[in-house]
Amino acid sequence: MTSAPLPHDPLWPRAGGWPAPTGSRTDLALLGVPTWRTSLSTTGAHATPAAVRDALRRYSPALIRGADGAPVDLGELAVVDHGDVDEPDGPDGEARARAAVGAALAGARAVVALGGDNALTVPVALGAWGDDVATAGLVTFDAHYDLRDGVSNGSPVRRLIEAGLDPARVVQVGIADFANSVAYARRARDLGITVVTLDDLRARGNGPAGWADVVREALEVAGAAGGPVHLDVDVDVCDRSVAPGCPASVPGGLAAWELRTLVRAAATDPRVRSVDLAEVDATADSPDGRTVRLAALCVLEVLAGVATRPAR
Repeated sequence: MTSAPLPHDPLWPRAGGWPAPTGSRTDLALLGVPTWRTSLSTTGAHATPAAVRDALRRYSPALIRGADGAPVDLGELAVVDHGDVDEPDGPDGEARARAAVGAALAGARAVVALGGDNALTVPVALGAWGDDVATAGLVTFDAHYDLRDGVSNGSPVRRLIEAGLDPARVVQVGIADFANSVAYARRARDLGITVVTLDDLRARGNGPAGWADVVREALEVAGAAGGPVHLDVDVDVCDRSVAPGCPASVPGGLAAWELRTLVRAAATDPRVRSVDLAEVDATADSPDGRTVRLAALCVLEVLAGVATRPAR
């Protein structure tokens, strides 16, 4: 995608251009984890972290109304970009990614990992949890169960459970008809995973208030043992019209505003220490870059959620 240079306005600071933080305080750490080599479908997802960083410059770090009704400048939060993990696929790459996530999260309120395909969920979650796997929780916004056998972008939830995550603290939101097999639906049921299908979500009523209740209930399940919660945001949960750059997105998925609502609601909870954005292939996006732009807005929604958390 090519476009004209963005205009300069000193009264309109751009997201992605946060000033260098001062002191040891970090509100949000960013880290690129461009996994792609084990994808079940052809993907150029390794190009996505750089594309998301570019797309962030299109937006302002401003909330029109904060909790007290006044505008909020998210540019005042300390955001640190730790660059990309080199070749994060495979055992050695995953080890590098886990170490990088742990380092980025040290002293930060939360970390957002820019993928990459959904394989990044394994090292990002494990790197964020550290020694707390036994008490950790997982919430996914995804059309798919990701319980496949083997090692791929279709297996991260199964692999995390095998690594010690209790499936009773896994909540999957947005699971869709015609996007999964009966065998994996039965596997999720037999494991005791809490599944909120796309139909379940919509039955709760469209709108931020109803869906905030869904997110709150999901976090109560995932955070029941008191450990950290990882949020996996697979953008292919969205409708293909708004996420054409996701290889597995289908017609009938979430609208862009719906995903953004869910992400912000989850990010307000201090138990959510890590978030990944997955399954966006910047090289397959529409000419207007709408999928990458949505992923960039999800980064800002996480930042908005963190901004509303109680002060440490």
